[in-house]
Amino acid sequence: MSLVKLPSRSRGSASILVLTILILALLGVAALMARAPSAPRAADPDVAAEQTATAIAPVARVEMAKAAVDTGPKTGEQIVTAICGACHGTGAAGAPKIGDKAAWAPRLALGLDGLVKSATAGKNAMPPKGGNPNLSSLDLARAIVFMANKSGASFKEPAEKK
Repeated sequence: MSLVKLPSRSRGSASILVLTILILALLGVAALMARAPSAPRAADPDVAAEQTATAIAPVARVEMAKAAVDTGPKTGEQIVTAICGACHGTGAAGAPKIGDKAAWAPRLALGLDGLVKSATAGKNAMPPKGGNPNLSSLDLARAIVFMANKSGASFKEPAEKK
């Protein structure tokens, strides 16, 4: 049932118009396909296989490799810059800012051994060893001494055990 009633002559004209448009569209598609360049076919099967492999090769490749890790001793400042400074430099997540004597005072009262023990286990939002499980006890102590001494302590730099 159609919404608009057309005279019988108009319905026939509309059908012819639709059929004409459909034929023209098909002719246009055929013309475009005829003009499209086709991929050259290699006569040699080895060349064809190589061309196919090149055409379907991935755009990128990911290779996993071990990262070079410097395991030698570091200064407290180097460790703080690389690891601890993200929070202790800004006070993020409630970490005492380096240089804030009032914030560090209750922590300094624990002494170096207490601070190292606390940092090794993790404290509040700080994960164990500041989030770097590869830190040695010596490196952790050096970082703590650096931050604590900038914040009112006078701890002695820990020496490497021989």
